[in-house]
Amino acid sequence: MKKRGIALLMVAAMMAGTLSGCSGGGSTGKAGAGGQTEAQTVAEVDPSLYEVTEPITIKWWHALEEQYSETVQKVVDDFNKSQDMITVEAEYIGSYKKLNEALVAAHAAGTDLPAITVANTPYVAEYGAGGLTEDLTPYIQASGYDLKDFGEGMITASSYNGKQVSLPFLISTQIVYYNKDMADELGIEIPEKWDDMDAFLEKTSKVNDDGTTAVYGTIMPGWDQWYYETFYLNQGVKIINDDQVTTDLGDEKAVEIAAKIKEWCDKGYTYWTGTADDASSIMRQHFIDGEAFSVVHTSSLYTNYLSQCNFEIGMAWLPGGETKNQEIGGCVLLIPSKNDQATKNAAWQFMQYLCSKEVNLTWARGTGYIPTRKSVLTTDEGKAFLEEKPAFQCIFDNLDLIQPRIQHKAWSQMANIWKNDMAQLMLEGGDAQESMEKMAEEIDDVLGDS
Repeated sequence: MKKRGIALLMVAAMMAGTLSGCSGGGSTGKAGAGGQTEAQTVAEVDPSLYEVTEPITIKWWHALEEQYSETVQKVVDDFNKSQDMITVEAEYIGSYKKLNEALVAAHAAGTDLPAITVANTPYVAEYGAGGLTEDLTPYIQASGYDLKDFGEGMITASSYNGKQVSLPFLISTQIVYYNKDMADELGIEIPEKWDDMDAFLEKTSKVNDDGTTAVYGTIMPGWDQWYYETFYLNQGVKIINDDQVTTDLGDEKAVEIAAKIKEWCDKGYTYWTGTADDASSIMRQHFIDGEAFSVVHTSSLYTNYLSQCNFEIGMAWLPGGETKNQEIGGCVLLIPSKNDQATKNAAWQFMQYLCSKEVNLTWARGTGYIPTRKSVLTTDEGKAFLEEKPAFQCIFDNLDLIQPRIQHKAWSQMANIWKNDMAQLMLEGGDAQESMEKMAEEIDDVLGDS
């Protein structure tokens, strides 16, 4: 895979055909204005085109679960009170997947679109290719918005084909949460290298005489390939080759990695969650109950783990290989392109507020997501954040290693194939080489068709 841009501060398929060629109104029910024309260059942008001139009520779709509802309401209320032209109504749609389905359907129908919505970072390319997102470049130019405060990697992750089609919002990365009390008792640390995982898992796992496991060395999320993706990338596997139509997931190194994970699962050292809707909650409960030394999960859930565990929680960087890069996670903010201009202008005002430096740490404290603005780190509030959550030091120490995610318009489809085939291999058994080669052929077909 091509190197995907130096990461920022804290960092930051089938659908494409459905997204194209549809018409309709925006969230206010008026005819959509669409994006900027080619003739209207950034230099010609008139700031007055993006002003909010009449009172308007807009909807914000998000995927923040119940535990974040208090923070969501506070931010929305504070914005609504800060001015008298825009009233925002926040609406929880569900998971990123469910929100994606709702957004694609609304775009295809041309009605009932939100004024502004979050989107999981892998969807950026699909939405950009399908014309779903408004190009924010003229809005940024007209308002003098300081985009560079996010850093090069985050800008790349929220762009498509040279256009800024979204802004970084709630950003996370992969992390290992571990039971620090157990670690101190065993005198062990999370290994920095993949090659040291055998010894680590053997020491941290407790397998009963009957073959059942009392304590897993680690639990691997199987519902999203993002959590194990970097184990492949950091050992030289090209998930999508430079030709953009083939994958290396059926090659020797990829097979070796899959076989090793299967070996750990077969020995009872590692628990593979599968893809069920409750997989995340089951994994968390095992960890909370002391039935796992560690879990691989998103850094955004630190606060959630902290509130439920009766032991000290440690955070560590994932074991690496030739490199130790990790990927941006979380979500971006975007404005649907089919909304009318008045709705887009109001959405842009609210978007700037959601991503502002003043609100940035509110999100970080209330959700566990990483602060996204470089300038925040130099403030007293930014320094206080690290004092409040010292476990985040491992992320701060590796900020330059957080890379944008792979962008390809067929990514969702191929990722589903990958995670489903991995679940079948880990949970139902089979030959790793045969399984991975068969999977790679199917992914090649998807990439080729795209």
